[in-house]
Amino acid sequence: MAVGWRQALVVGLLTLSSSAWAAKKVDLDYHVRLLPQSDQAEVRLTLAQGSAVRSLDFNLGDGSRYSDFKADGQWQLTPGQPARGVWRPTADKASLTYRVRVSHTRKNGSFDTRMTPAWALLRGDDLVPAAKLDQQDGSELVSRLEFELPTGWKSVETAWPRIGKNKFRIDNGSRLFDRPTGWMLAGHLGSRRTRLGETEVTVASPRGQGMRRMDVLTLLTFVWPQVQAVYPRHPAKLLIVGANDPMWRGSLAANESIYLNSHLPLVSESGSSALVRELAKLFGQINGQQRSDWVSEGFAEYYAIELLRRAGGMSDDRYQSLQERLARDSQKVTTLRGEQLTSAQVSRAVVLMQELDREIRLKTRNKRSLDDVLRGAMRLGNVDTKAFVQLSESVIGDSSRVLDSELLQ
Repeated sequence: MAVGWRQALVVGLLTLSSSAWAAKKVDLDYHVRLLPQSDQAEVRLTLAQGSAVRSLDFNLGDGSRYSDFKADGQWQLTPGQPARGVWRPTADKASLTYRVRVSHTRKNGSFDTRMTPAWALLRGDDLVPAAKLDQQDGSELVSRLEFELPTGWKSVETAWPRIGKNKFRIDNGSRLFDRPTGWMLAGHLGSRRTRLGETEVTVASPRGQGMRRMDVLTLLTFVWPQVQAVYPRHPAKLLIVGANDPMWRGSLAANESIYLNSHLPLVSESGSSALVRELAKLFGQINGQQRSDWVSEGFAEYYAIELLRRAGGMSDDRYQSLQERLARDSQKVTTLRGEQLTSAQVSRAVVLMQELDREIRLKTRNKRSLDDVLRGAMRLGNVDTKAFVQLSESVIGDSSRVLDSELLQ
């Protein structure tokens, strides 16, 4: 009888504690209204229970893209480099509303992000800037993103899971403050979709922008088995967006998404691929620290070549001529260390990694390779030159002759 009473008490307490825990989930809704006539997006953050958050401290960059702040609670704007905005919500349901200028140009006049009367290509990182979250202990924000599109605009694409026509679930386990990062595209779009392994892939661009969507999907399908063999992490969803000039003629990976100018060749005359390079960055998620960007950039360019070669897209002769070109382009490089790398330094980093791969295979009798160093670097996330050398030598089981180089000093 006493045992039964104790069991009932334990069950009751567990039920109470689990319902108390469930009650601490608080909705955070992002509502984005696109306004092409003013080249702006109106963003509204709504907390179902403002008391769950003590403050959100936003990094507004130079502050020039953000305006018209209205808040339930306290809003304090501090100019500077960077400008900061701190929101302290009211206890009940609370909203913060502001406007963001969408189009942004580079020094050469090309667009990083752009809004036209028919479409918008933008980054979620700009819509909701990075912020320090100070929240009540035990509370958890459940975030969703919804777009309100201009009349006539057909659809919107993001790299986040879709939970409605223009609505997405935002959930990033590595961040306390879930915000809608990555590339986004809205308007009159053309899209192609497929499933590769565990990943739903979408290639989308505004109509009339010359994006070779099927070519992109074909190249991805071709290299995907090699990508899966190298990288242990596979995203649930991958979005590739593109547009033509005057968008920037480049490529850039962001959260589970890639921007690719539609004018760029999928495989260049040199044999490398901008698309595969950004894919390597996105899957690897390696950051070079302490003047060691050569590690992350070198890995990305190395695998942009290597994944194509392993997939059968590069003959031995072409691979050999590519190695010779990389060596020729980088022969005057004396160091790989630095904050901003030149293309010659990236080429030299690739040559070093090719030499290191050969050394690892030779010393381990083909049991290990640079792939093992890559996976170790992925586990670390942030890697400097010293950590790269230690990783490589732990894979070899001995010191490395290749890495005993003035290039790394």
